[in-house]
Amino acid sequence: MVLNRIEQLQKEIPEYLDRELNQKKEIFKTHNGLLPSLTTVLLQEMDKFNRLIRTITMSLNELKDAIGGFVVMSDMLDKMFTRLQNGQVPGNWEKVAYPSLKPLASWYTDLNLRVNFLMDWLINGNPKSYWISGFFFPQGFNTGVLQTHARQTKIAIDELAFEFEVLTAETPADLPEDFNIQSGVLVHGFFMDGARWNREEQVIDD
Repeated sequence: MVLNRIEQLQKEIPEYLDRELNQKKEIFKTHNGLLPSLTTVLLQEMDKFNRLIRTITMSLNELKDAIGGFVVMSDMLDKMFTRLQNGQVPGNWEKVAYPSLKPLASWYTDLNLRVNFLMDWLINGNPKSYWISGFFFPQGFNTGVLQTHARQTKIAIDELAFEFEVLTAETPADLPEDFNIQSGVLVHGFFMDGARWNREEQVIDD
């Protein structure tokens, strides 16, 4: 059963994120010798996801060899075997991953969605809307947004603060083709703790 699960996971491992995949190069154009702030965020996220993908790839190969008797079944691999058997995310993956309470199947699907979001950003340039809960480090993205605005307006970053407007569009695909944001960024995938968004009255409910 575990071997079958390993083979299935190996078929669905996301591709590494390589900046050479970007052919347009617009997002990598420097201004005064500095990369755009949001491009820096993208590169940092790519490094973190590539580290996770590398850990998954190597450990699955090692566990497969251990089950076959080609290498010693270490304590780490033994624990990984048990977690895979129970449909849980292995602890050695969790150590280099983003926080998540999902079981293995939905966690792996979520991982692929996150990598696909970054891959689309890398290849096609800045997205219309950013999946804020898809980041390893959303705080870094927030800082990148502030830096971008500070450079555009010549306002010191410590004088800036966020304002929010909730749109009626549920997903980026729901936005009109001609929609254009004047300042800041659009984000989706935003979660509330201890409250909910009232779609009818456009207010926050307990």
